Amino acid sequence: MVIVAGEASADLHGSNLVKAMKLLNPGIIFWGIGGREMERAGVKLLFSSSDMAVVGLIEVLGRLHTIVRASKKLKSILKDRRPDLLILIDYPDFNIHIAGTARRFHVPVLYYISPQVWAWRKGRVRKISRRVERMAVILPFEEEFYRRRGMKVDYVGHPLLDAFECGKTNHGSFPFDFRLPTSRSHYPVVGLLPGSRKEEISNLLPVMVKATGLLCRRYPEMRCVLPLAPTIEPGFIRSFIHNTPVSIKVIQGDIYKVLSACDVALVASGTATLDTAIMGVPMVIVYKVSLVSYWAARIMVKVPHIGLVNLVAGEEVVPELIQHEVTAERLAREVEIILEDREVRINMKNKLERVKEGLGRGGASARTARIAMKMMRRDFDEHFSKVSRR
Repeated sequence: MVIVAGEASADLHGSNLVKAMKLLNPGIIFWGIGGREMERAGVKLLFSSSDMAVVGLIEVLGRLHTIVRASKKLKSILKDRRPDLLILIDYPDFNIHIAGTARRFHVPVLYYISPQVWAWRKGRVRKISRRVERMAVILPFEEEFYRRRGMKVDYVGHPLLDAFECGKTNHGSFPFDFRLPTSRSHYPVVGLLPGSRKEEISNLLPVMVKATGLLCRRYPEMRCVLPLAPTIEPGFIRSFIHNTPVSIKVIQGDIYKVLSACDVALVASGTATLDTAIMGVPMVIVYKVSLVSYWAARIMVKVPHIGLVNLVAGEEVVPELIQHEVTAERLAREVEIILEDREVRINMKNKLERVKEGLGRGGASARTARIAMKMMRRDFDEHFSKVSRR
C-alpha cells in the first residue's frame, strides 16, 4: 500500500486513515510521503511532506529537486512492487501525475480529499477521471461535481471533525496560561495562523505581527497565540516575532485547544479556516503569494471566494483580504470591527456554526478506510481470478 500526503493537514488526515485501515486489517504495510503523524501511525516514509509543501507557481521552484526525486522514487515502487492500492491526498499537480504512472502499471487509485479543480483548472478533471478509479470527497458540493462528470465518488464528510472529536477527548490541561476572564473588560486574545508552509509564513506573519502592534495601542493588555504547524520548526518562527510590543506565545500542540482561547483569529487561506470555523472563532482570512502566482491565480480561479469557510457557506461569512489588501492597517481594522461590534460578531459566529454543520457528522476516516479495503479486495479477487484461469 502506498499513500501520498504532501501537506501538513494531509499528514494528519492520512495518519487517521492509516489507523482506520489498520483497525480493519492490522497486517497492511504502508509506504509513502507524509509527515510526523503518518510516521507515528506506521507509514514508512520515503520523503517528508515538509520538504515538498509549497504554495504558488514560482515558490515551487525552490523545492523542485526534492519533488522530482520523490516522483522518481514513487514511480519505481509502482513499477517494481505493484502495490495493492495507491491513496492520494490533495496535493494535486504531483498526485495527478503519479496517478498516471499507477494507471500505466494497473495499480488502483483512490483519491481522498479532492484537488480544488472546481475552483480552478477544471480541465484537470479529465485527467483525474482517466487515472483515478474512485474519489472520496470531503465537501458536500464536491460529490455532485464529480458525479456529473461520470466519476465514481463518495462523500465521506470532513476529517477535521474526527480530529476535533479526538482533540476534545485525548487532551487534558489547557496548553498555556491565559484563559479568558468572563467580564467584558478582559483583554482580547488574537490567534495568528500564518500557514503550514515557510513561504506562507514569510509572506503573512510579518504583516500579522505588525497588525498586532497597531491593535495593542487600543488593547494594551492584548495577547496573541500562534499554533505551530508540525511542518515548521520553532526557530523559523522566532525570527518573525522577536521584539514585538505584544505577547505572542507559540504553541506546539492541539490547534483546537489553542483556538478555544481566542476572541478572533487571522488565518491563512486553507484548511485552517475550517479548523477555526469548527471552533466558532470569528476570523479574517488572508492570502498573499508572489505577484506571478497571484496573477496566474486571478486568470484561472473561477470561484467567488478563496476561503473554504465562505465556499462551504456559499456567501462571505468572514472577510477575505487578498494580496495588496493584506496590510497591517487593514488587518487591524477588521479585527477591531469584530471585537467592538457585537452584532457583527454574533452574526459571524452563527454562520460559522452552520458551516460546521455543513461539514458532515464525522467518521470520514472510517468511511474512507472501508472504501479502500473494498478496492484492495476487489483488486485481489480480480488478480486471483486471472491466475486461476491460466
